[in-house]
Amino acid sequence: MSITKKATVVAVGLGLVTLSACGSSGGGGEKTSAESRTVTLVSHDSWAVSKNVLADFEKQSGYKVHVLTSGDAGQAVNKAILTKDNPQGDVFFGVDNTLLSRALDNGLFQPYQAKGLGSIGAQYQLDQAKHRVTPIDYGDICVNYDKQYFADHKLTPPATFDDLVKPEYKNLLVTENAATSSPGLGFLLGSAAKYGDDGWQDYWKKLKANGVKVVDGWEQAYDQEFSGSAGGKKAKGDRPLVVSYASSPPAEVVFAKPQPKTAPTGVAAGTCFRQIEFAGLLSNAKNTKGGKALIDFLVSKEFQEDMPLNMFVYPVLDGAKVPAEFTQYGPAAKDPETMAPGAIADHRDQWVKQWTSLVLK
Repeated sequence: MSITKKATVVAVGLGLVTLSACGSSGGGGEKTSAESRTVTLVSHDSWAVSKNVLADFEKQSGYKVHVLTSGDAGQAVNKAILTKDNPQGDVFFGVDNTLLSRALDNGLFQPYQAKGLGSIGAQYQLDQAKHRVTPIDYGDICVNYDKQYFADHKLTPPATFDDLVKPEYKNLLVTENAATSSPGLGFLLGSAAKYGDDGWQDYWKKLKANGVKVVDGWEQAYDQEFSGSAGGKKAKGDRPLVVSYASSPPAEVVFAKPQPKTAPTGVAAGTCFRQIEFAGLLSNAKNTKGGKALIDFLVSKEFQEDMPLNMFVYPVLDGAKVPAEFTQYGPAAKDPETMAPGAIADHRDQWVKQWTSLVLK
């Protein structure tokens, strides 16, 4: 998401977060009063929240929030693991089900049972026994297509994984690196869920032969290479298919001036993989009390209802309202591919190595 989720252009374009990125101070010693009233959130680049909503939390809790962003979700998780003994902050937001076991196995988080957790569906609580992470949002990683391109070329857009390897879609798809990017990894896992451990490699051989292009992260793929996005149009992107999110079309409508009546991009519904994002209290957090308060805020109704049109993900809180733009332009996938956390943990690193050798070399 983040799901998005993930639209870095959303966070930057709206200017919603005006918090500076600065590292935490090392060493021991007593905290100053200002430090004890500051809580630091570490996240990927797509973090965004409305100013008034964040101000409400700061006023009610008495804590000032600082945000540190660290690139794509995959990069952010890896950096958090490397700095876990002296973390940059108190709470990490943005680890998803594709990378969750890596974070947990490395002892990145300490247990905390958030207030309001009982109003979050069990299907999102993938660490329910230990509460080391709290589910915050979900979304679907899917191939998006440029409607105008396919109309101009009188070509039916692809709808499934199988379609993407057909000759008529040769040299049209751009995806993210599965080793460095959360949506790239999600797309790999989606293909593994679809074709199994014995079939996904053959599928990727066909994709490679059909001209798939691989770039490092979502921002480059969506905002530079993809011809259907506002950023891609400016950058003269020439790929009308991109691995992104089911919630990307609403973003293209919401941020367009004037807003179009229909989204300029569509979703290949048979290519989706369900992604769940979590937040966790970092194991060596310097402000655990503030960190707990911040996690409680992330699952509050106020934040959950504010989140969709900022990060373009779906809320996990029961009863949280979803904006009409989502219903109209970016409904969640009805039957996305999924994979059990244990299966991801058992195979992810091996699959990424195999994928890298197969696709990038």
